[in-house]
Amino acid sequence: MSDLFASAEPQPQRDANVPRPLADRLRPARLDEVVGQEHLTGPDGALTRLLRSKTLGSLVFWGPPGTGKTTVARLLANETDLHFEQISAIFSGVPDLRKVFDAARKRRMGGQGTLLFVDEIHRFNRAQLDAFLPVMEDGTVTLVGATTENPSFELNAALLSRARVLLFRSLDDAAVAKLLARAEDLTGQVLPLTEEARAVLVRMADGDGRAALTLAEEVWRSARTGETLDAETLQEIVQRRAPIYDKAQEGHYNLISALHKTVRGSDPDAALYYLCRMLDGGEDRLFIARRLVRMAVEDIGLADPQALVVATAAKDAFDFLGSPEGELALAQVTVYLACAPKSNAVYEAYKAATRVAKANGSLPPPRTILNAPTKLMKRMGYGEGYRYDHDEPDAFSGQDYWPERLGRQHFYSPTERGMESRYRDRLAHWEALRRARRGED
Repeated sequence: MSDLFASAEPQPQRDANVPRPLADRLRPARLDEVVGQEHLTGPDGALTRLLRSKTLGSLVFWGPPGTGKTTVARLLANETDLHFEQISAIFSGVPDLRKVFDAARKRRMGGQGTLLFVDEIHRFNRAQLDAFLPVMEDGTVTLVGATTENPSFELNAALLSRARVLLFRSLDDAAVAKLLARAEDLTGQVLPLTEEARAVLVRMADGDGRAALTLAEEVWRSARTGETLDAETLQEIVQRRAPIYDKAQEGHYNLISALHKTVRGSDPDAALYYLCRMLDGGEDRLFIARRLVRMAVEDIGLADPQALVVATAAKDAFDFLGSPEGELALAQVTVYLACAPKSNAVYEAYKAATRVAKANGSLPPPRTILNAPTKLMKRMGYGEGYRYDHDEPDAFSGQDYWPERLGRQHFYSPTERGMESRYRDRLAHWEALRRARRGED
């Protein structure tokens, strides 16, 4: 429900004596005053183009907190002369929606349209989201929904087919710095911070405009007369803002994807960075450990057979030590895996073998390699002609182990990286022996 505010435009309908947060006092009065969303609100921005066409369809604003979603919705209503109605999916249900829709219908009969802004729209369930469809189709409301979660996962396809999704970006450092400068102009006070501390405050905001202004207010409240806060004192006073990271939602999947791909890409520094982002966000340590084990078998495999041993040992070490000591074991295995030679040969072989196994049903193995624990099974030929490899030259018989109806298949192709280069040579040697003993050469 956070916004990005950038203008000191007065709001006469409010009591001037009532204290207002800095973020509220800096609410933009025009679309072009919004900071950090130039791809939407700039001269060639998506929303600017929509307003030039004098039409406004239903929209979904997707982006992190404090990027201006609510404020932009209000400004769109002003620009299009629509009545602005705001509800929150957290506090509203179907009966509330019916009241809003009925009021919008009456308003429409009177010649005015309604822009319905739904904050946290992803909190509605499927039935509640379906309730919007008829009023969107007949023009009763122009829906503008705001969400911090990926609409592809959280909103149903029927609603998304009727609305355009616009991405709000997290504010970069320059946008946050611009916002702080405007706050100084409005208050007539310079933030009592060293240059380093000011940069730290910008980073603490984590791309959230409202958070940046809230932190600025804390600085002004806390600093003594004539005092200039350095970076260390700033962190002690305002503590720190919790990182944007929802363990059950998109942030969770984005960061584990980044960790996996940086390990696969053999970049230990980037891998450590994303690991620490996840740890800092409160991610389940054992979830991370399990994914590191997965990386060991999927992306390293037999290029370094020790990778699985090390990854499993790190999981056990964390189990034994707990947090925070055990987190160093996770860091160690992350670096090990990133530095290890890479091979997905076993992973690809497993997928190929699975496809063949599923496609060919319950083919019996050749009777030659079946045990014969009973006389009946011996009479039926179970185990007949089996050659014990340890009794053969080179401890290799070269016999056929495949179901007759299937024939010999090939799944595993070792790379020339790490230990797999040895397996590649060994398999080539055995294949040559197999062909020789079958008289194929």
